[in-house]
Amino acid sequence: MKKNPFTNRVSSLSGPARDILPVTPSDTTDLSQVAISLYVETGGTLVVTTVPGRKRFVEVDDFSILPVGATRVHASGTTATGIHSMVLA
Repeated sequence: MKKNPFTNRVSSLSGPARDILPVTPSDTTDLSQVAISLYVETGGTLVVTTVPGRKRFVEVDDFSILPVGATRVHASGTTATGIHSMVLA
């Protein structure tokens, strides 16, 4: 059996994430878990609500990691695709 390096390890905001979840952008629904960062497969505009509750517009390249806590990825204005949230749970 392979040893699990996450056993007995306390989750940390400095990483690594414990899981990665696909994101469906929505103007009305928050992410199921607060993201510690976002991964984007195809670049474009990313519209997010950050942990302090501020709406931000960010341009990202293909295969980008955006190291910001986010509670929502908005559909309106988001052109980036293949978005995934990195979470601690």
